[in-house]
Amino acid sequence: MLETVIRFFQEGGPFMYPIALVLLIGLAITLERFFYLGSVRRKNRRTFEQGILPLLRKKDYSRAMKAANTSNSAIASIMEAGIGRLLNGSRREEIEYAMEEGLMEVLPRLEKRTQYLATLANVATLLGLLGTIIGLIAAFTAVASADPSQKASLLSESISVAMNTTAFGLMSAIPLLMFHAVLQTRTNEIVDSFEMAGVKLLNIVSDQTRQSQTNQAAA
Repeated sequence: MLETVIRFFQEGGPFMYPIALVLLIGLAITLERFFYLGSVRRKNRRTFEQGILPLLRKKDYSRAMKAANTSNSAIASIMEAGIGRLLNGSRREEIEYAMEEGLMEVLPRLEKRTQYLATLANVATLLGLLGTIIGLIAAFTAVASADPSQKASLLSESISVAMNTTAFGLMSAIPLLMFHAVLQTRTNEIVDSFEMAGVKLLNIVSDQTRQSQTNQAAA
């Protein structure tokens, strides 16, 4: 199997090397993003569900603010913006705007380099096509000056070699597109968790406001 792959790579011509380089860069980005997004998701879950949310439910906003300040997770910075406005007595809309601003600051770090995968997939495909076209041009040029009895075999062999470049380009592009889709889905799931955390904070604020209004009406 390994010998077949090596022979396939060697017979594809010089364009196999830039396609391989594009594939390696894409795989490196994929691995880095997988580890990063997994780390972000674990930190967010631990920080919010085990640290900030229980304190919010107890209405211990000062300790919740302290927990957000001491954490380096992405969700902590968003909660810090919202809780800070809450402690200042801001309205619900102002708290929501503050958390949206925090989300806009965090979002570029989550999406960083992911879009490169789609671009690299397109580059791999185009390099494969370019290698095939150049290989076909070279094949027809060689056949034009070859012995008539060898033209058919020489042409078929040259076309087979040229097609290897397109095949390798597609073999590189398809996994990169799949990785891009998976990473984009994971990023969206993390963003959804941010929004859910913000909704929980806003609901707690609304409950506190209603309770205060009820107490004032009863008094």
